[in-house]
Amino acid sequence: MHGNIALVTGAASGIGRATATLLAARGARLVIADRNEDALGTVREEIGGDCRAIAFDAGDAESCRRLVAETIAAAGRLDILCNIAGIMDWGPLETFDDARWERMLRINLSGVFHMCRAAMPHLIETKGAIVNMSSAAGLVGIPYTTAYCAAKAGVNALTKSLAVEFAGAGVRVNAICPTGVKTAMHGSVALPDGVDMALVMRNAPKLGDLCEPEDIAEAVAFLASDAARKITGIALPVDAGQTAG
Repeated sequence: MHGNIALVTGAASGIGRATATLLAARGARLVIADRNEDALGTVREEIGGDCRAIAFDAGDAESCRRLVAETIAAAGRLDILCNIAGIMDWGPLETFDDARWERMLRINLSGVFHMCRAAMPHLIETKGAIVNMSSAAGLVGIPYTTAYCAAKAGVNALTKSLAVEFAGAGVRVNAICPTGVKTAMHGSVALPDGVDMALVMRNAPKLGDLCEPEDIAEAVAFLASDAARKITGIALPVDAGQTAG
C-alpha cells in the first residue's frame, strides 16, 4: 500500500476518519473528503504530510465528479477508493415520508454509484480497488430502517455488479457490512417511541458490544491491499455475529 493514492469519503469522523488514519499509517497518500470542512481539516492536520482535504457532498452527483477530478489533478492518479460517506435514519414505515426516503437513497446508494462511475476510468489505469461501506442491514431485515436497508442492499448489489463487469480490467470491488459501530452518527440516532424492541434485538450482535471504528478500518485496509488481490465482489460482514443467525 506504500505510495498508493487513496481517496476516502466520510473522512471527517467515525469509520472514515479511522480508515484514513490507518491507510496513511500504512504508507498510502491520502485525499480525504467530507461535508464537514472544519472536522475534515482537523483530520488532515492529524494525518499530516501531503494529505489533501476536499469538501464534497455525497448526495450531489456533480460534487462526486468534481471530487474525483480534483483528486486526479492533485495526485496524478487513483489507486484506492473508499466510499464511506453515509447517513442513518430510523422510523416506522408509516412515518417515513418521501423526502427522508429519497435523501437516504441519494446519499447512501446514488452517491456510491456516482463515485464509482467517476473513479472507474482512473482505477482501470492503475488496476486499483474500491471498498464500499455497506451494512449488516443490507444483508438481513432490520425493523424501522426500511430506507437504510434498501440503500445498503443496493450497495451490495452494485458492488457485485461492478466486480463482475470490471474484473477483466483488473479492478477489484468489495463492500464491508458492519454491525453498529461506536461513532457519532450511530450515537445521534435514537429509536422512535413505541417500537417493538423484541424485533430490534432479533439481530443483535452475538459478541456483545458494538464495533469500534478501527475494527472496520482494518477490514477496509485489508480489502484495499494486495493481500486481498484475489478477492472481489464480496460483502464482508464485520458484525460481531449479527447476521450469523
